[in-house]
Amino acid sequence: MRTLHLDINDRGSRYAVTGAPARDADAAKAVVTALCRDKRFAKATHHSWGLIAADGPVKNDDGEAGAGMVILRMLERAALRDHVVIVTRWYGGKHLGGDRFRHVQTAVRDYLASCAEHP
Repeated sequence: MRTLHLDINDRGSRYAVTGAPARDADAAKAVVTALCRDKRFAKATHHSWGLIAADGPVKNDDGEAGAGMVILRMLERAALRDHVVIVTRWYGGKHLGGDRFRHVQTAVRDYLASCAEHP
């Protein structure tokens, strides 16, 4: 499992992105469960994720409506298969509106770049 702690901090909300190999939704959920064993991640407000598996795309917004679809679109463009990408958000108390999608995109873009640099 690879986690990037990002410098995204907007109105108190903070973001991190994690990814790991996963072949299906059950494996992706297991990665999220493992991630939440870390106390810091267990306290996060949202763990949105996307996965393109052999059975097709799977996503979970975890209360962050639309975030899973943003992740899926980016995985499709990058042709990344059988790899779950999770964007974690610690809610800072203020609604971010559409800016939250920009932050999800930045997180996934940084994760994909990290994978390309260090396979």
